[in-house]
Amino acid sequence: MTPYNLVNMAKILGMDVIALTDHNTAQNCRAAINIGEKIGLTVIPGMELCTSEEVHVVCLFDDVKNAEDFSKYVLSTVPPVKNRPEIFGDQLIMDEGDGIIGTQELLLTTASGISIENAVKIVGEYGGICYPAHIDRNSYSVISNLGMITPEMDFNAIEMTEQADQNEYKEKYPIIKNMPVFVSSDAHYLENMKEAKHTIHVPENSAKAIVDCIKKRSHDYR
Repeated sequence: MTPYNLVNMAKILGMDVIALTDHNTAQNCRAAINIGEKIGLTVIPGMELCTSEEVHVVCLFDDVKNAEDFSKYVLSTVPPVKNRPEIFGDQLIMDEGDGIIGTQELLLTTASGISIENAVKIVGEYGGICYPAHIDRNSYSVISNLGMITPEMDFNAIEMTEQADQNEYKEKYPIIKNMPVFVSSDAHYLENMKEAKHTIHVPENSAKAIVDCIKKRSHDYR
């Protein structure tokens, strides 16, 4: 899942836009965006944030610098545990030609110091939007870890997997009944990437237009 490979695979699969959401970092977003600009595919810079409760939250930004600044902040909150490549694999930072330009020494699989009740506020301070990831999964989801979604979390959208029975979850958790639902591939390998089938209507195909649209639509559901 190097930047060059994943962006070009998305193009082959017929996508116009993807979001790159690595775990607790946005350090490879700039390379992916540069590749996308060359082949005509929009890359939204993002992150899959692991909150202090070990809940995964999708964060999307309209600008790569905002994403990178947020990434630096997140890294300042994670435990000072170094990665062990022989166990967890290399954490590479790459350029648009998939050349290695650095490594991230801090282990990215740990929880950050950002609580789920502060996630929306903090991400918003960096111009982004966020929502709980794969709420139907039995690990690292707001439902599996906390058993609920509360108004104090301030989420206006959610993500489910393709396998989820959305009506069942909306009946069980009324707070999400009127929230927009995002269905993402959450691909960790090229073979997990899906062919394009979901559509969002925006004035132009840009990260800013798409994030602005998501912000507006999610707030309409308040």
